[in-house]
Amino acid sequence: METLLHLFHYLWSFVVVLSVVVFVHEFGHYVVAKLCGVKIEAFSIGFGPEIAGFNDRSGTRWKLSWLPLGGYVKMFGDASAASNADFDVLAGMTEAERRASFHYKKLPQKAAVVMAGPLFNFLLTIGLFTYFIFTTGLPSTEPVVGEVMAGTPAASAGFQPGDRIVRIEGHAVKAFNDIIFLLSTNVGTPVKVEYMRAGEPRQATLTPAMHQEQDALGNAVRRPIIGIRTTDIRYEDVGLPRALKEAVSRTYLICASTLKVVGQIITGQRGTHDLKGPIGIAQLSGQATAKDAGTALWLIAVLSANLGLINLLPVPVLDGGHLAYYTAEALRGRPLAKRVQDFGYRIGFALVIMLMVFTLFNDIRQLFS
Repeated sequence: METLLHLFHYLWSFVVVLSVVVFVHEFGHYVVAKLCGVKIEAFSIGFGPEIAGFNDRSGTRWKLSWLPLGGYVKMFGDASAASNADFDVLAGMTEAERRASFHYKKLPQKAAVVMAGPLFNFLLTIGLFTYFIFTTGLPSTEPVVGEVMAGTPAASAGFQPGDRIVRIEGHAVKAFNDIIFLLSTNVGTPVKVEYMRAGEPRQATLTPAMHQEQDALGNAVRRPIIGIRTTDIRYEDVGLPRALKEAVSRTYLICASTLKVVGQIITGQRGTHDLKGPIGIAQLSGQATAKDAGTALWLIAVLSANLGLINLLPVPVLDGGHLAYYTAEALRGRPLAKRVQDFGYRIGFALVIMLMVFTLFNDIRQLFS
């Protein structure tokens, strides 16, 4: 019974967390499409058969569907949830119907509708981060070594308490948290660390070592460290403009780190243990909601940034794929041929399905290991 309760908790947490992120994404498409005069036929959270729904006054069907792995906005003239054009229907439209169809809108309007989904995801992340920073303060701990861990690269390189880290691989270090971030994607390659000791500039080249610890949710994680700690943890109260600026910066850093990690996985520099599928996200969601509301909101913020970023990849069926088609259309002066678009959507759909299956098996493998 206890196992069933845990599974139920993970399931509803997954559905709630993912639905919030998906709703914000699809609502971005919906809002901008309505502003452009597009008729919306359906707004769905989830795929497959409908569980429940209602029609609004404009004729849009708002619904919940059985498979909670995403969602879609189906616009007038779409052939499917992927918003690929139904060319047969489009060819037979009247002039009035064309004015309400997404596919007959001008290229800038179509691009704006597509961009709105990822943009709303980024805005959600920025909004949540702004709230956290404004209410709890900004970590402002100086990048000064408080303790050197024995047997670590920093100890071997001769670092001492009181050393002030200035740069890592040419990147300026202004706070101790900058050190953690700059090393977070390291895969065992040497880094040059510049520091000050008693006013004298020094530098050392050292290779971060992998260190196992627990994350905020109690999961065992391995991360690269050089082996220094701070003994002076402080938070600075900041105003709303500063909190907003820092939130934008953190959202950018999440996206940049994600792209770097994906590149490392593709090139074989990093394993696939960092990839999370439905089971992995469900586990994180359950842990986050069990801890407190703040942790759940933090997870939503991170997932939202990643969903926005992934959707901008130039893969047909994703928003980035649509933007790639529109870019080609702008350069050619006419849309790509129907068969080319259909072929692209098939390839894109196959890639997305393969990724989902791979991450699912990756989750199962890690769950049992």
